[in-house]
Amino acid sequence: MLSDSFGYRQLTILSALALTGLALVACAPQYPPPEQIGSSSPRISYKYHTDQDLVQTNQTAANFCSQYQSVARTMTFANDPDGSKSVSYECVRPAPQYMPQTVAQPAPAPYYNPNMAYSYRSEQELAEATRNAQVYCMNNGAQQVSSTISTNMDGSRSARFFCSPH
Repeated sequence: MLSDSFGYRQLTILSALALTGLALVACAPQYPPPEQIGSSSPRISYKYHTDQDLVQTNQTAANFCSQYQSVARTMTFANDPDGSKSVSYECVRPAPQYMPQTVAQPAPAPYYNPNMAYSYRSEQELAEATRNAQVYCMNNGAQQVSSTISTNMDGSRSARFFCSPH
């Protein structure tokens, strides 16, 4: 009888924890996907809510700029009155990759290690890390970058990027 009572308590506690977890998930804010709010060649703007949305806008802006043989560069970030955020990108021509030896050598490609999580403090840092991951993936034959955004125990945020074929 004692073991049955103990088992029942464990089941009750586990059930309560599961219901609490479901309630927390149900209460989590559900935001719409990022939305394009403006475009004037060669610029594009988006409204977004989460860091994962920002990564998605970066990829979408990169696709938009590719039609101009350009890369997306973050211009501005803003907090909107409705609680959302907005970001604007401009399309810029990439620097030539090959330069004659008589001219100063180009700056090294941004450092990126695909096996590492990148901590960031601002949207600008996240956008830069995403762009570096995109460059790395494109240089290694992948077209898309997927990511995982997480909040660390100390409150800082991290992003991990993965190259995918399409």
